Amino acid sequence: MKPILPGWSLTATPEAILAKRFIIAMTVTLGCVLELVDTSIVNVAVPHMMGTLGATLDEITWVSIGYVIANVIVLPLSGFLSHLFGRRNYFILSILVFTLASLACGNASSLGSLVFWRIVQGLGGGGLIATAQSTIFEVFPRKEIGNGMAIFGMGIMTGPMLGPTLGGWLTDQYSWPWIFYINLPLGLIALVLTLLYVPESKHRQKIESIDYLGILLLAVGVGTLQLFLERGERLDWFASWEIIFYAVCSLASIGSFIIRQLEIDHPVVNLRVCKDAQFSAGLVITFLLGASLFATVFVFPVYVQTLMGYTAWQTGMLILPSALASGLAMPIVSKLINRGVSARGIVVLGAMLFLYSMWGHYQFSTESGAADFLPPLILRGLGLGMLFMPLNSLTLANIAPAERAGATGLYNLTRQLGGSVGIAISATLLVSLSNSKRAILGEHIAGNSESGLLRLAMLKARLLATGIPESMAQLKAYALLSLQIGKQAQMLSFATIFLLFGLAMVGILPLLWLMKKQSVTAGPDAH
Repeated sequence: MKPILPGWSLTATPEAILAKRFIIAMTVTLGCVLELVDTSIVNVAVPHMMGTLGATLDEITWVSIGYVIANVIVLPLSGFLSHLFGRRNYFILSILVFTLASLACGNASSLGSLVFWRIVQGLGGGGLIATAQSTIFEVFPRKEIGNGMAIFGMGIMTGPMLGPTLGGWLTDQYSWPWIFYINLPLGLIALVLTLLYVPESKHRQKIESIDYLGILLLAVGVGTLQLFLERGERLDWFASWEIIFYAVCSLASIGSFIIRQLEIDHPVVNLRVCKDAQFSAGLVITFLLGASLFATVFVFPVYVQTLMGYTAWQTGMLILPSALASGLAMPIVSKLINRGVSARGIVVLGAMLFLYSMWGHYQFSTESGAADFLPPLILRGLGLGMLFMPLNSLTLANIAPAERAGATGLYNLTRQLGGSVGIAISATLLVSLSNSKRAILGEHIAGNSESGLLRLAMLKARLLATGIPESMAQLKAYALLSLQIGKQAQMLSFATIFLLFGLAMVGILPLLWLMKKQSVTAGPDAH
């Protein structure tokens, strides 16, 4: 075979593409990992950025919000943009924009400039995931599509989990700009590999016209929906006129967008693919998968840092085995499916394993340690890893190759929105459950229960033993008891949230019965 040079993909033979399929899969997955790591990497650097930029906590959250909003706007447009520019060109452009914006983020000297460049970074990163997925479906033959999706899935599942670990280490060892500078060498590697190996799509369609109004409605609708989810809990939801505005604007814009896309001849997002029951069922399940993945990644660090006193770096190291377990599950699942094991059966097994791991999380207490955390976290990673790859294949099994770029964009948007909803629900439940459980536990003091009085007497005795006067010991005992009640109420709230997400994942499994076809029609030997 001739040496592979930039531009080779425009005339590459199916045999040449097939020979380099694993390199292609790893190349496009690297781009996805960069994008996903940056979704969560900034969270651990928030205090450092606040100090450097002189921003409040409410202001600095726009560094994350701006990035995610830009992501969710571009995701459903990725199919349209792939046809407009060419899939290979669009992937190259996305990497360039993402990498250059990362440099600008690291050099930002004000909050405004940092937020602006994070939005630009999100616009670049948003096109990577769906474009990568559609590339893998095309370059792998049908019998090996599981291998390609296993590589892709390892990046998708481990990226959000690695963000806090990597961010914590870079911030502690160097400074917060390095959470962006780390993208420069990796982005350059992804760019060079893309130029060398990634082929152009054989299914590019000519764009007859551009629906600018549709793009505007999508941007406004999805953007305000994300703002609604990101800021709802902080502003007490519908008690705030700002949140009401976001809700109304999002509902009106998305509703108008859906109607318009179904009526016009050349939509920017082909919503007609949702007529396929298997694809629609997969969207619902992946929405919940995204909610479970992002919500548990959000809740567990809050639990160990607020109640257990772990640092960001220690928390990241706790989460790392879960990410590795997900990565380990992917190739195993791929081999099983290649040998004829039912994809639906693996999804069921993965969901049950996730539920069992959430039951393990439900058993956590304020006395738990790393040895208690490790088994449930590993099981959680294995369960999610078993869900991802077969669910991808099942969802896209009936989608024609020419429509796959748009369908994967819609699919990944659904998972991303599921993650936002999961985090919003978790944050709201954490506050409401903590308040209600604290009130229930507090009744034992108000009612002078035997257990409450006994605990109070024990605390007072300890204080007296340290030399505190009796007149002060009673008051301090009440204060300590109140703190203990608050801590226990939070612990019970965390446990309840873990269990609810486990039950929800299993509750959605009946939708699998709508997913009859087991594999995607894909690859060089399918055309």
